[in-house]
Amino acid sequence: MNRNPLILYAVLAFVALVILANSLFVVEQRQQAIVLRFGQPVRVIHAPGQPGAGLNLKQPFVENVIKFDRRNIAMEADQEEVTSADQQKLVVDAFLRYRISDPLQYYRTLRDERTAQDRLERLVNSSLRQVLGRINQSDIISGQRDQLMRQSRADMARRAKESRLGIEVIDFRIKRADLPAANQASVYRRMQTQRQQIAAQYRAQGEQQKREIMATADKEVAITLADAQQIGETTRGEGDALRTRIFAQAYGKDPSFAAFYRSMQAYETGLGQGDATLVLSPDSAFFKYFEQGPGGSKR
Repeated sequence: MNRNPLILYAVLAFVALVILANSLFVVEQRQQAIVLRFGQPVRVIHAPGQPGAGLNLKQPFVENVIKFDRRNIAMEADQEEVTSADQQKLVVDAFLRYRISDPLQYYRTLRDERTAQDRLERLVNSSLRQVLGRINQSDIISGQRDQLMRQSRADMARRAKESRLGIEVIDFRIKRADLPAANQASVYRRMQTQRQQIAAQYRAQGEQQKREIMATADKEVAITLADAQQIGETTRGEGDALRTRIFAQAYGKDPSFAAFYRSMQAYETGLGQGDATLVLSPDSAFFKYFEQGPGGSKR
């Protein structure tokens, strides 16, 4: 049996498989690809907004394929020490989230993810220094965090666009802005002193307001008491005058009753407590009505 045709067919099948293997490639839904011919990009497959995922063809041995991530890519930036507007040192941690919006431009400018990482690190560092360098330390740490995030994201997006990196900045945030370890103790002491001064000022203002309120209240109390005393004295005087007038009228109508009434008042004043001691003559006029009635006759 002649084996030469079988060997030839096997060789041809192997060559066909090799050619087919070098002609077919798969682009997943999460990927985008650039087809290179002798190192030069000739077409883009499955770029943002374009179809192309799945099985694709290329020229064997002449073209090769480079794939990039189509999803959002997160990058943790290294810690950077920046100087604020008030010349204070801060250690800043930031992270960047972006996606490759133009894979052809990305390849031409950056080539691969390692180069992209280094380039973006420099852009992040430059952006942080420019944005945070215009703001005081206290505002960076606590006062204007949301505004800083918006400014930093806009600045980073502008820098990426001007650098023609082929990426779109999705988010850029400052995770942590803290003092260097060597400066923390002195800064905390200064902040504590400032807060103590503000607290002392508030306490002094409160004490002054308290004294003013108490002085005003004492003045109003004194005026109210004086007015009440004046009204009371006036009313009491009017009552005494009215009583005197009524008594005078009654005395004029019935002198004996008036004398009897005055004696009853004297008895009430002198003997009303029950423990008074009087040394008087038995026939004293003070005891007149003990022996006689209001009419003056003996009982």
